Amino acid sequence: MGELRVRMIDLHRMTQAHADSIFIRACTGLATERPPVWFMRQAGRSLPEYRAIRGTGTILRAIADPDLATKITLQPVQRYGTDAAILYSDIMTPVHAIGFGVDIAPGIGPVVEHPFRSRADLQRLRPLDAEADTPYVVETVRNLVSELSVPLIAFAGAPFTVASYLLEGKPSRTYVKTKALMHTDEALWFDLMDSLADLAIDSLRSQISNGAAAAQLFDSWAGALSPSDYEKFVLPSSTKVMAAVAELGVPRIHFGVNTAELLGLMASAGAEVVGVDWRTPLDAARTRVPESVGLQGNLDPALPAAGWGPTEPAVLDVLARGKGNPGGRGGHIFNLGHGVLPETNPEVLERVIELIHSTTP
Repeated sequence: MGELRVRMIDLHRMTQAHADSIFIRACTGLATERPPVWFMRQAGRSLPEYRAIRGTGTILRAIADPDLATKITLQPVQRYGTDAAILYSDIMTPVHAIGFGVDIAPGIGPVVEHPFRSRADLQRLRPLDAEADTPYVVETVRNLVSELSVPLIAFAGAPFTVASYLLEGKPSRTYVKTKALMHTDEALWFDLMDSLADLAIDSLRSQISNGAAAAQLFDSWAGALSPSDYEKFVLPSSTKVMAAVAELGVPRIHFGVNTAELLGLMASAGAEVVGVDWRTPLDAARTRVPESVGLQGNLDPALPAAGWGPTEPAVLDVLARGKGNPGGRGGHIFNLGHGVLPETNPEVLERVIELIHSTTP
């Protein structure tokens, strides 16, 4: 009990240390002099310093090395001066850690040795003991909290997106197996969602209890669903995750791709901020969520990869549509509409940061 009390006191101190940061202020709807900025996949193959230390092993092996994962997480903050760091990890880390049989294949993504096929497979989704199953993540988070001067974002995969990998066995364009289970065995579907929600909750609780100051739930492939299917089959489990994180007192971000018609539903799950991809202008997105909900995004990731010429006017357009952070409503956090592409020249992202720092919408 004494150890838990000390940890909660430490968490309060660490959270308070970033309470006045531009990122946390924007997440909570407070006024900021400019939108804060960070990039999804800001740590990764686009950085030469990443390629220099990453080595030849799998990403899961790199994640399991706390010293390496700490250095990789810090690299974009040191290079770009982003207003937040996001843990170098993967949404499949918890499922891999409990032994479900997942790997991250280079150039492909998550690959499942024996995909989820029946109720018996629920037994393979045992609860996550973060301290025992992912001690390397815990150590990395603690390392980062002691070194960072900006907030650290914890993250987890949303139940639907993780389920899509477990059911399809690999990345999919059609999600046939996923939708088939959803519509033919609702009881099993909801049990699967509940198990994956618990994994996400346990992972996020561990990251936050060790000092992460915000949390992002990645439902990257939710845009494959109709609004009615999302509301019935996915929203309850995402809401469960968001409610559990709310108890920890950190801002929550809910992100998906191709989710223009889902933004209002995603906001209803309970996050303070909803991510917007490049397909939906921010001013249009603003009309689809409550005024109190912030927006994150939404530069097309292909533009920085194409060079500064097409990027500069697009950044200015995003800033104008985001309308800054005057306070009294949901704020704007500048980001890409999805992750940084590997072929992106880091110098372009450096100029994006410089432009945002020098521009008042």
